[in-house]
Amino acid sequence: MASLGLRARLLSAFVLLCVVTAAAVAGVSYVKARNEILQRAQDAAVEAMRDRLAALYPLRTDAPDQDELERIAAGLTDTNSRAVAFFRGQRSPGRPADPPGRWRPGRPSPRPDLDKVDIPPKLRQTVAGGTMAWQRVTWQGLPVLVIGAPLVIAEPDGTTRNSGIEVYTVHSLQSEQRSVDELALWAWLYGGAALVFAVLLGLAATRGVLRPVRELGRAARLLGEGRLHTRIAVRGSDELADVARTFNDTAAELERHVAQLRAMEADARRFVADVSHELRTPLAALAAVADVLEEEAAGLPETAGRAARLVSQETLNLTQLVNDLIEISRFDSGVAALALNDVDVAELVRATLRTRGWSDAVRTELPAGVTARLDPRRVDIVLANLVGNALRHGEPPVSVRLTADPASVTLDVRDHGPGLDEEVLPHVFDRFYKASSARARSEGSGLGLAIARENARLHGGDLTAANAPGGGAVFTLRLPRTPDASPASRTPDESAEPRDGSPASRDPDGGRA
Repeated sequence: MASLGLRARLLSAFVLLCVVTAAAVAGVSYVKARNEILQRAQDAAVEAMRDRLAALYPLRTDAPDQDELERIAAGLTDTNSRAVAFFRGQRSPGRPADPPGRWRPGRPSPRPDLDKVDIPPKLRQTVAGGTMAWQRVTWQGLPVLVIGAPLVIAEPDGTTRNSGIEVYTVHSLQSEQRSVDELALWAWLYGGAALVFAVLLGLAATRGVLRPVRELGRAARLLGEGRLHTRIAVRGSDELADVARTFNDTAAELERHVAQLRAMEADARRFVADVSHELRTPLAALAAVADVLEEEAAGLPETAGRAARLVSQETLNLTQLVNDLIEISRFDSGVAALALNDVDVAELVRATLRTRGWSDAVRTELPAGVTARLDPRRVDIVLANLVGNALRHGEPPVSVRLTADPASVTLDVRDHGPGLDEEVLPHVFDRFYKASSARARSEGSGLGLAIARENARLHGGDLTAANAPGGGAVFTLRLPRTPDASPASRTPDESAEPRDGSPASRDPDGGRA
């Protein structure tokens, strides 16, 4: 039952209840009607027996011979019964009944041979004691009523004495049994009709109950898919209508809160983007001053030189953070675009390592002839971030391995350090995530890996992190050889190739431990 649907369970329960109720009512009615029919037939037969016994008096003799017993039996016999008389154990054979055609006018009938019915011993014992009695028995599969009575003789003084004569009539209840059988047949027919009616009524009832349930399920699925304007039509004032009203109120409140959160998120992103763009001009001036200070730091006193170098480094870090925030704001607003070109992937990797002076520090497995349609600037940013993190936070040797199939290219960047903690892996691409609280203030912005994954997904690929079986962390960049995104022109801010000090060439810390 638990594996059935709600409709099947409701229908089964409804039909079962109707069947049990109909069976109980029909059964009780059948038993009561049967007993009533048989009781009436029995009472009528006993009353007729008494009338016939009264017509026999006064008895001709108290020592009847065989002819007298036959006369007595004949006086008690009718078309639906046979009689027999005993005198101190001597039995009369009784006379033949009327022709079978009169058993039930117009219809043939298998009338039983009532002369052969055995009189129950208990009944004979009761009659022998001087009491009239009767008993229903089944003979040859048919019900019969056996009635016994003793005959008495009236004395001149008004008293009576037992004549020694016992009479028994066997009354057929076959017509009553037919009535009972017809009653049972009609009970079955009415029960079948009630079952059909119960099924139809159950289908109608379950449909009325399940319609709002289905609507609620459909609305819940639409709500889960983000269609927060979904509502349910409220019908009536029952419990299901209360559920529908509650759902609509909940959906409206959820829609309101989500709208507020989206507005707040949009405001926050707009604020970050606006602040980042406004900071670019003063930061450009600070960067120029920082370059001059760093060049002159060697000629300054020790304390002043240290301060000049610190100002220069922090200015570069602040510039990196602002550039990363601007890049993130482009992804969030959906304006980030690809500038696709047919690229030799192996040569792109070598150029990334060579530009940053990492060629000698990184082992490479770069098969020749692997080409793909990529945005080289964005792939350069991803590779620089991954290799820079491996060199800075892992242990040598650091390796880059290129593999390809007809649909995609894969770049694995691996180090041989301690790897990433299991609790860090699910959050390694989160924005501003730092694996250790001790690194809350570091040279990285905490956005490098987040930007790297966004660049991979912009191509229709992905970037994943795991721990290598032999130790160390491995970052896997998968990119389709032909992205679904159509080529788009670069925005003016993206037109220049990254130079040393840009997010691709500076510290690309993405929150890695």
